[in-house]
Amino acid sequence: MKKQHYLPRFISPAYQPGEDSYFLAGDLGGTKTNLALFRATEGVLDLVREETYASRNYASFSEIIQHFITEGTTHAPQRICIGVAGPVVKGKVELTNLSRELSEDEIRQVTGIQSVALINDLEATAYGLATLSPSQLITLHRGATDNTGNMAIIAPGTGLGMAGLYWDGKHHHPFPTEGGHGDFAPRTDLDILLLRYLQEKYEVASWERVISGPGIVTIYEFLRDIKGMEVPTVLEAAISAGDPAAAISKASLEGKVPICVKTMELFVRYLARESCNLVLKMKATGGLFLGGGIPPKIAPLLETGDFYHHYLQGDRMAELLASVPIHIVNNDKSALWGAAYYAGLLED
Repeated sequence: MKKQHYLPRFISPAYQPGEDSYFLAGDLGGTKTNLALFRATEGVLDLVREETYASRNYASFSEIIQHFITEGTTHAPQRICIGVAGPVVKGKVELTNLSRELSEDEIRQVTGIQSVALINDLEATAYGLATLSPSQLITLHRGATDNTGNMAIIAPGTGLGMAGLYWDGKHHHPFPTEGGHGDFAPRTDLDILLLRYLQEKYEVASWERVISGPGIVTIYEFLRDIKGMEVPTVLEAAISAGDPAAAISKASLEGKVPICVKTMELFVRYLARESCNLVLKMKATGGLFLGGGIPPKIAPLLETGDFYHHYLQGDRMAELLASVPIHIVNNDKSALWGAAYYAGLLED
């Protein structure tokens, strides 16, 4: 029996033997920004220092980067790679959920470091798979034994990210997409009602509007306002007190509040449906990874069998879909480590 290769195989960075290299890696999102200094020794990455910043508390992201470098970094980084939540075009990006711009040239100007790269956060997450151990995966479906081929990642969090990993026969090559902004596709009468609700609220009903943290809240509000499902007072208090999506998913995991159970039932189904679409479009026979902040937190809901049942409903492609290994990435820092890995591929 052939050994299964759950994780992708990348071209290894070329480190100088006997020398330590220092990289500044970042994961810039609409809610928070994680920055870290890594040391690369003989091809092994070690985390030296890490800080988390509230993205909206700073006038610009270059200000955050400058603050990190000047406050307590004993070793100046030689290379910088930042994973960003948005499409990077010619070294520039406008953060999708924050309406801010950042460019490689701006980072070079602020830091004085010339080896700089901005990559999409899902591309960084893909590279982060190279730094994971199998123990950091929660396997939902083992798939076929000889599971070579392209791979795909879908990552619901503040938004909905997607990426592919092209397989050339020897190595995987990550590439970003903006598939989360594709049109939401209803199947049932309830889905059609939700589509109309989304169109009235947002005009364009994308998958990100339902498969994300804000999407969980939108589904919940739809069930409350359109379907008239009851909302207990204790739930209203929990939602008002903190993170609404977290409160809804927590109540669903506890199985106590019908509107929350239904919300997450729909969320899991929509995640499964778009996961199926992504695998088919990428022909991702090598594996599907569920990344982002939400899947690890709702793993029990994804392990019941409902996710896999809806995932398999891909027209006449059930056999191909069943051959694909499916894993939850149980590491919320994979994008940060992936940015550090990518920094190792840059030239000084």
